[in-house]
Formats: sequence, C-alpha cells, structure tokens
Amino acid sequence: MKPYFVDTNIFIRYLTNDDPVKADRVDKLLNDAAAGKVRLVTAEMVVAEVVWVLESFYGLKNIEIGSMVKAILATPGLEVLNSVLVEKAVDHYVANNIDFVDGYIAAVMDKHKISAIYSYDKKHLARIRSIKRKEP
Repeated sequence: MKPYFVDTNIFIRYLTNDDPVKADRVDKLLNDAAAGKVRLVTAEMVVAEVVWVLESFYGLKNIEIGSMVKAILATPGLEVLNSVLVEKAVDHYVANNIDFVDGYIAAVMDKHKISAIYSYDKKHLARIRSIKRKEP
C-alpha cells in the first residue's frame, strides 16, 4: 500500500477542532488508516512542530500536549518515525517541564548512551539528572 505523509496542520486541525469541517475530514482519514484503507507516516519534526504550535498559538500546557502526542503515537495505521524516541521525549517534556526538543535530545543521548552534553542551556537540560552539562 502506498504511504502518505501527514503534515503538522492535519494534526492541529484534528487536535484543536478549530475548523470542525477539516477536523471531521481528518477523523475520517484516521479511521480509514485504522481500518487499513490508507497507510500514514509522519516524522519527529512534525511532532515537534505540533508541540510548538499547541504551546505558542493555542497556549496549551505540556501535560495537555503530552497526552495529545501520546494519542498520535497510539493511532492505528499511523507510523511516527522514531516513535520510541518521540515517546521518551514526551516523557521528559512532561516529567521535567522542559522544551520538547530538549526532551528529544535527552532521548537520543540515552539511546546512544551519551551522558554529557556541551550546552549553554542551564535551565532545561539541568533538570535531567542523567545528563551532565558542560560549557566549552
């Protein structure tokens, strides 16, 4: 079956229902994917953009966004590339109250058994106990 890539705005319409007509069409698409009628794929960068839009434009809190992203990850018929890393990033994002991208960095570091990072970010990365931050 031919895969179709899913862009950020599709998830935003569905999650916010700010345009009910489009949200309903996305709902149908997701139901078709769950029924095996279409194969959907998206990427980590799309999820990162979803998080950013929900925070910056819609003013949602990380706990709300975290559950929305987990729902995306659990959507039948939708493959999120590197979903294990994305899920771990969401866990860091919510549990440590950090930026999603910093959570993703921590997930990648953990996967590759890297415990130290060069960074000037004293606020977010310092909240992850398994990471030792150094400045050049």
